[in-house]
Amino acid sequence: MGALIRLASLLVLIGAWQTAALEAHSRLLPTPLAVMSFIAQEAARGDLAHNIGITLLRVAISFAIAMVLGIVLGVALGRSKATDLTLDTPLLVLLNTPALVITVLAYVWVGLTETAAILAVVLNKLPNVAVIVREGARNLDPGLDEMARAYRLDYRTWVQDVLIPQLQPYVVTAARSGLSLAWKIVLVVELLGRPDGVGFAINYYFVQSTDVAAIIGYSLVFMAVMIGIDVLLLQRLEAHVRRWR
Repeated sequence: MGALIRLASLLVLIGAWQTAALEAHSRLLPTPLAVMSFIAQEAARGDLAHNIGITLLRVAISFAIAMVLGIVLGVALGRSKATDLTLDTPLLVLLNTPALVITVLAYVWVGLTETAAILAVVLNKLPNVAVIVREGARNLDPGLDEMARAYRLDYRTWVQDVLIPQLQPYVVTAARSGLSLAWKIVLVVELLGRPDGVGFAINYYFVQSTDVAAIIGYSLVFMAVMIGIDVLLLQRLEAHVRRWR
């Protein structure tokens, strides 16, 4: 039933788009068919797959680095008041610094390189992960900690059997919110200083010809890919780690 409702709402949205495009009768608001035609042409040339693949690679690398560093930092913040007090202000500064500013500074300080692009995404995403995981580390069950001390569990066993199971829901939540943030930042990074990728393609078609069909086409395809990753992977993972509830 839920799938039918989603499908119906999608069809209504497409219908409204088609109606608005026909009424406007302007190249600035192309019809769904025009957008699909562009996507087919771009796919046939191979440019679509190349740009989508490059952007996905950048998202994957920056996402993985930010998740690892964010989890480690979040656990440290949640388990140590001194660490939390020391790093809380820098964390807030990063959280409230616009992604555009961080991206521009990364390019200025490191250069127009792949390293700068990945660094900009990691710096934008890391605070988000750390804050979410910090809450999980703060809310660990004290009874389980007492049990671990009573049984004299070594650190590795404590991490594996006490820490990780309790942090899993927070980590998955951080992954879902972080992924939706990461790919949007990657597009900004590509738009400002990369020679390929979805962000580069959108900027190219905007500057060269103001081709709205191309801009919407690339956006829709990449959104569909990221939604697919969320639905098919992350939502199922979240359901798995919360199954005990």
